[in-house]
Formats: sequence, C-alpha cells, structure tokens
Amino acid sequence: MGSLLLTIAACGSAGGTSAGEAASAVTELTSCGLPLKVAAPPRRAVSMEQNATEIMLTLGLAGRMAGTAYRTDPVLGELKADYDRVPVLAAQYPGREALLAAEPDFVYSMRASAYAPDAGGTRKDLAGLGIPAYLSSNDCEDPGLIPPAVTFDAIFGEIGDIAKIFGVPERGESVVAGLRKRLDTARTMAANLAGDAAGEGPGVKLMWYYSGTKTPAIAGRGGLPDTIGTFLGAGNAFSDIARQWSEGSWEKIAERDPDVIVLADLTRGGDGDSAEAKMRFLRSDPVASRLTAVRKNRFVVVPGSAMDPSIRSVGAVEQVGRGLRDLYG
Repeated sequence: MGSLLLTIAACGSAGGTSAGEAASAVTELTSCGLPLKVAAPPRRAVSMEQNATEIMLTLGLAGRMAGTAYRTDPVLGELKADYDRVPVLAAQYPGREALLAAEPDFVYSMRASAYAPDAGGTRKDLAGLGIPAYLSSNDCEDPGLIPPAVTFDAIFGEIGDIAKIFGVPERGESVVAGLRKRLDTARTMAANLAGDAAGEGPGVKLMWYYSGTKTPAIAGRGGLPDTIGTFLGAGNAFSDIARQWSEGSWEKIAERDPDVIVLADLTRGGDGDSAEAKMRFLRSDPVASRLTAVRKNRFVVVPGSAMDPSIRSVGAVEQVGRGLRDLYG
C-alpha cells in the first residue's frame, strides 16, 4: 500500500487516542442483520483472519489488539512490524475457549466461518457475553443478506465502520481517500488498455483460479474477481455460476477455454495452493495443458488474500490491470 499505509499506521501504532478521536463515543450500527453496539473504542480487539487484521493494522490499531489469527499469506511488508507485536491466537480460527482467554472487548472477521460454533462461537453468543462482533457484509451468515455484487464502496464503507468503532474516523477517511485515488488511476489505465492486433485485449475472458487441482476452486458471479474484471473491462468465463466461488472440472473449463488465468498465490502449502504449483499442474495435466491460456502462458498472479474483499482489493485491480497490459498492451 506504500507510504499511505505507513503514514496512517504510524499515527496510532501505540494504541493511544489523540485529541481528535472520540475516546468515549458509543457506536451503534447493523452488521449482517444484527445490531452492534460498542460502548467505547475497543482496547483488546481480536481479528479472526488476515483481511480483518490488515484493515486494523492499516488504521494503526496494533496497540489495541489482543490477538489475531488465520494468516493465509505473508502480511503486507509495511504492516509486518506492527503485526509482529500482536499475539497469534491460532494458526487458523481460535476456538471459543482460546478466543475468550484473550479477554477481547471486540471481535472482527470478514468471514462468517470465524463465528461458527466450532470456531470462535456465534456473534449472538459473543454479544451475550458483552463482546460485540463485526462481520463483513460480503459473507453474512444468512446468504440472503449478502449483496449481489462486491463493490469498492462497500469495502471503503467497512474501513470507515472499523475506524468509527475505534474512534479514529479521520484515519479511516485518509486511508479511503488514498485508495480512491489509486482506483481512479487504475480506471484511467483500464480505459487506455487497447486490444492487440488480433482484436483481443481487455475484452478477454478471465478464469480466477483460487486453489485445488482435481476440483479447482474458481470464481463465479458476484465476488471481488467479478468486480475487478468488470472494472478493467474483462469478462469472467464463469459468470453464469451464481456463487462467488465454486468447484469446477477441467473438462468443463476446457469447454470455456478462458483467455487468461488469474492465479491465487497461497502460502498454506496445500494441493495447488501456490501460483508455482498451479502452473506446474496446468502444464502437466492432459486436459488443462491444452487450454489456450496455458499454451500461450497467459497468467496473472495475485496473492490469495487479494481475491477476497480487503485492504488489498485496489492493489489487486492494479496487479491484474498491469498483467493484462503486459499481455495485450
């Protein structure tokens, strides 16, 4: 995120409250259909997964965090020093006992699975214990509450919510202003993307490949990949799939024959997690190796966490935009 994140994080990395911050303000809002009341800016917050963690660290809240969990990628370099100050409660989601042992006064996740009964416990259960728990609108427990498409305004709104809850609205405004400026620059770059001599270019169909080899997880309609592709003028080869993510088969993928494959680079070490592992598989599999994108080496790589809404979403637009420009510009 560059110097913007460093500046914002430096503003509050010690966890203090400046004269311009509302130290005793009550924050009330609705999070995925449930009322959320935070009596005062939290001092012992727990982030349940990486994307929530990076939003908090970007807002300079390391000093207000009692724990973090479920890191899927290396933390953004400019946030690493602050991240290293926060206790890691679990490699994946902490169980209810481990979560409560951290004595949190606020819990935040961008994934509903963090609030499963066998993970941190339901948000209603936590609220009953006096612990407000925020959940991103992109992954509500009730699928009917999830918006039909991810928008950058929703991501920016969530950053604003967290900044307000912690009494640092000015930091939220500064972060969002910087992200909007970068998005405007990326929009100009997308508008200038021209097709190659064969008339391809930004109108190409993308396949967003997250993980797995035998049954690959690919992006369907409504998620962040769809939003990024639309923003850049590129299509989604699987936009007819109604779910944000779905398991596919290589035979069906071969029928669509996407022009470019966007690879999630995950560091978990699972089957087909890293971008390198995906490329090795694609080039060796009898079916996948015949895909046009594979034969022509048309790959764009982004961190796995950047395929879900997060502080990295604008960076993902920039990375995919540069990749398409390199392939077709």
